[in-house]
Amino acid sequence: MYGTIARMKIKPGSLEALQAWAESENQEQTPGHVATYIYQMDNDANELYLVVLFESREAYHANAQSPEQNEAFQHYMQYLAAEPEWHDGEIVAAYHK
Repeated sequence: MYGTIARMKIKPGSLEALQAWAESENQEQTPGHVATYIYQMDNDANELYLVVLFESREAYHANAQSPEQNEAFQHYMQYLAAEPEWHDGEIVAAYHK
């Protein structure tokens, strides 16, 4: 598996709108997409971490380079105070109950 972790700062008061939009976006099937998680930090309600998992590096990059993903990202930016800090990488271990 392959994916990204993004540290994001959202605009104050935009969390509910971001959550609603993200939920509607994730209703569509993206080839190779496994899961998406968004964490809200305890010490700063405006700091979020986005974790996105794909079946492979190729599926991740195909999605990242698609016009649809670019359009979604441009929409996403309206909720953010700054550009996300991206960290892409291979998932080398995963544990599930």
